[in-house]
Amino acid sequence: MVTIDDYRAPGPDIFVFPPIIDGGPFWFTKPVLLAVVCAGLVIAFCWAAFAKPKIVPRGVQNAGEYVYLFVREQVAKPFLGADADRFMGLLFALFLLVLTWNLVGLIPFVQFPASSHIAFPAVLAVAIFVLRVYLGVKHQGFTGYLRNMSVPPDLPKWALGIYVPMELAHQFLFSWATHAIRVFANMFAGHMLLAFFSSVGFWFLVEKLSPLGAPIGLLGVVMTILLTAFELFIMFLQAYLFTMLSAMYIASGLRAEH
Repeated sequence: MVTIDDYRAPGPDIFVFPPIIDGGPFWFTKPVLLAVVCAGLVIAFCWAAFAKPKIVPRGVQNAGEYVYLFVREQVAKPFLGADADRFMGLLFALFLLVLTWNLVGLIPFVQFPASSHIAFPAVLAVAIFVLRVYLGVKHQGFTGYLRNMSVPPDLPKWALGIYVPMELAHQFLFSWATHAIRVFANMFAGHMLLAFFSSVGFWFLVEKLSPLGAPIGLLGVVMTILLTAFELFIMFLQAYLFTMLSAMYIASGLRAEH
């Protein structure tokens, strides 16, 4: 009897990880370890940069201040205005964490971006969603938050029955999901492409080296190099977009959208 396994490509599933410790917790896998290690690296970086700041920044402090100013000027201020500094700690940490989760996908022998596992960006997205609703209810009141969020003042009454349910579904169901899926989908797809082309290069240049297969193998190596450079750009871009959307959602809780 022919099964789906008969058509499965050789090699391990690159998104299925067994527990790191035999007999240990089933959830303690490579992605979980990477997520925790990245969080530790972000904490260590911030501690080294800002625990004992100097008047003239050097080394790690200099790098930390560049990143901080980038997030403050390009993300926080455009969306939060006068409230930018109030939420800079959160936005700065989000940017560094998502960026680090992405960058570990390019480290040899690690080669797995933690953000390509949907659970991690989803946790951050849900946390931002909860913060947005809390701020909205606190600053606008429960009914005021719902009214300002879902009903534009110039909307015709006949359209309320169509628009309001769609807007509520977007705000409470889809916004946090798309917030997480943006970074997850890009890192997932990028990891798949890199794994595919690097496997092509290895297969035709090492496992099945032949005059006919060598050009295909070389193409796989070239594509891996080009995609790695492109993926590096996407990793920075997705960290920026995730943080930017977080600032936008926080702003919508502080002030009425319409």
